[in-house]
Amino acid sequence: MRLLILLSVISWFAYTTANAQQPIKGSITGQCLDQADKPLPFSTMLLVKASDSTLVKGAVADAEGTYLFENIAIGRYLLSAQQVGYSKSYSQPFALDAEHTTIKLPSLKLTEEQRKLSEVTVVAKRPFIEQQVDRMVVNVENSAVAAGNTLLEVLEKAPGVTVDQQNEEIKVRGKGGVIVEIDGKRSYLSTQELMNLLRNTPSDNVEKLEVITNPSAKYDAAGNSGIINIRFKKNKNFGTNGTFTVGVGQTLQPDGRGRASTSLNLNHREGKVNLFGTYSFGQYNNFNRNDIYRRIPYEGNVTYFDQHSRRFGSSQNHNFKAGADWSVTKKTTIGVLFSGFTEAWDQPSSESKTDILNEQLAVTRRFSTNGVASNGLTNLNYNLNLKHQLNDKGRELSADVDYVTYNGRSRNVLGTQYFTPDGTPSGRPDSVRNIMPSFISILVGKVDYAHPLGNGKFEAGLKNSRVQSDNDLAFETKSDVWAVDAGRSNRFIYTETISAAYANYSTKLGKKTQLQTGLRLEHTHSVGNSVTLNDVRERTYTNLFPSIFVTQQLDTNNALSLNYSRRIDRPNYQTLNPFIFFLDPYTYQQGNPNLRPQFTNSLQLTHTFKQSFITTLAYSRISDAIISEVPHQIPAENKTYVTSENIDHQDNINLTISFPVKVTKWWQMQTNLSGFYNNYKTFYNDQLLTLQQTSWNVYSSQNLTVSKTLSVEVSGYYNGAGVYGFYKFQPQSALSIGIQKQVWERKGRFSLNINDLFWGNKFSGVAKFQDIDFAVKSFWQSRVIRASFTYRFGNQNVKAARQRNTGADELKNRMQSGS
Repeated sequence: MRLLILLSVISWFAYTTANAQQPIKGSITGQCLDQADKPLPFSTMLLVKASDSTLVKGAVADAEGTYLFENIAIGRYLLSAQQVGYSKSYSQPFALDAEHTTIKLPSLKLTEEQRKLSEVTVVAKRPFIEQQVDRMVVNVENSAVAAGNTLLEVLEKAPGVTVDQQNEEIKVRGKGGVIVEIDGKRSYLSTQELMNLLRNTPSDNVEKLEVITNPSAKYDAAGNSGIINIRFKKNKNFGTNGTFTVGVGQTLQPDGRGRASTSLNLNHREGKVNLFGTYSFGQYNNFNRNDIYRRIPYEGNVTYFDQHSRRFGSSQNHNFKAGADWSVTKKTTIGVLFSGFTEAWDQPSSESKTDILNEQLAVTRRFSTNGVASNGLTNLNYNLNLKHQLNDKGRELSADVDYVTYNGRSRNVLGTQYFTPDGTPSGRPDSVRNIMPSFISILVGKVDYAHPLGNGKFEAGLKNSRVQSDNDLAFETKSDVWAVDAGRSNRFIYTETISAAYANYSTKLGKKTQLQTGLRLEHTHSVGNSVTLNDVRERTYTNLFPSIFVTQQLDTNNALSLNYSRRIDRPNYQTLNPFIFFLDPYTYQQGNPNLRPQFTNSLQLTHTFKQSFITTLAYSRISDAIISEVPHQIPAENKTYVTSENIDHQDNINLTISFPVKVTKWWQMQTNLSGFYNNYKTFYNDQLLTLQQTSWNVYSSQNLTVSKTLSVEVSGYYNGAGVYGFYKFQPQSALSIGIQKQVWERKGRFSLNINDLFWGNKFSGVAKFQDIDFAVKSFWQSRVIRASFTYRFGNQNVKAARQRNTGADELKNRMQSGS
């Protein structure tokens, strides 16, 4: 019995001793906020001992700014939070003990990092390329390689973005159908008009570009490869301040032309009112050269066309914006905005020389086409926005009303002279001209509501937009006098109304998992009316667009996110227009009123390591994919034309890797690698056509800090050979170098840069299938040297300016239908 009692006592003692020796563990949680009390995601959290600041453990806040430390021994600690561009913030000392094993700390606020030099505030400089979890950001402001560029040239430098100047298209990760927003507003222009606008607009007032590849249900469903959002600068300092920039440039190529630009940015903030305005002007001279070689088989014979064309043009662009924000109360803000542009681009000289050859490659006929073109476009935008906080817990209501107009004019004259093989004029010249005024009006209204719900946030909204485009083409020919050609003249009126509703909910599932899911409904009604041809095409359809995003924080350094979305691209009104535009009597472009909308299903997996090394694997299938520049032959007449058509489907697989490297304190690198596979399947003349190609893209930027006031940037990209529709194209590349010097206590900045130093940004492609057999080469003014000077004036000291997102800012993250 004694032995049994002794063993029992020993067992009890051993058990209690073992448990007494197990250390008490606890957890620490909290949230990081910015100056506006909004969550600051992905901050670096460091837990240190209060006695000697010895590091205990590190963590990374999630997308909502929330952090969690688990299995922490009892003790007295301090917590620090830090992020690029913000000052480090510390908590008060706190104790983790047996009575307090779970501690929720007060929110840590981080303020923007700044250092005062007399009246100048220096904010931490962001890298030119910044890869975030849901988007890529190109920080144009203060970049040496971007200074003095046009918006189109800045887009060419964005990793994964391809500017196809031959086919007038912008692609992201090898896919077209990109929605481009300028200052947050959808342009509603045709592809050619949009490219001309970007080509002729200086980037001096641009703050950054955002490339969003897989938007949520809150965004409009248009754009199968996402959104490129161009954000202009907006100063939020109190008092009066501004920025003035002037620049000049010269093309370093044969037939090179000069350019010049200037811009002014003004801001005045006092009390509850903020007034702001910008103006920019650009004068550009440009050239374009195309070489086209065609082979046309017909009834056992073959005819060859050897064509060389040169175009010289000039353009002037005025951009302006003025607005006011009024904080009526602490919870209500009203804003008004008036913006727009006016531009004129003229082509005083264009020449196309063509040799027609037989099967023995002997010239049988020659002709030369000379052209003169004059075009103009004026855009006006009116916006009224309201934002109201319903309570202090995050309930919010915002509303916007926009009215937008585009007033265009176009005049083109072509004259063709035919020659015998020895160069003797033959026959009477052909002369044609067309005059086309156009007017586009857009009315948009929307309302959005946000409501905290449970452990997440619920968002819902309604939107209605109506677009009307009116184009009246008068086509004339000349024998002795000019006469209207009724067979080729036409008036085309296109009207499109889209009504939409969405619901979106985001929440946390546990401590490390975040979920966002949404559903968007869009009802579309469109009418295309070819008045002259008495041909009316009416369509009505309703579609659902689901989206889901899941993010899992695996550990301190690793996170995974998976998202899916369905999207739509509607044919734009210019593409549906059946007009014919002639390059010469044997070559022209034609609209297609039978185009259908295309639908895209996208799946994307992203891995993030230490908030900076990001790997993304994405797959998408586009049904009824819209392909522009589809070639067709009329062999009996030796004519070639291009049009837009739907193909059966397009598959796209993309792998993107983005990572920064800090070589030394003065040398930082950012590299983006993309590889993608495109597979096109369709039928052409009742025969199956399948085109497959794997391509890749690499972008790298080097930022070198030579001194406190001198920096150097070197950036370059390489796009591998690829395929688009019927075309297989050769690689393109560009290397750019920029130098930047700060003067006058950083109030002034000189910039000098050279774009496309080795002139690698050219287009060369071929198309071969059935009766389609031709090769194209195209050159333009891409190698340019620029010099610019920027001066900041007025009060540059940042006060406690209120940071907010107005209804207009919400609209900036939206996009409209059609592309």
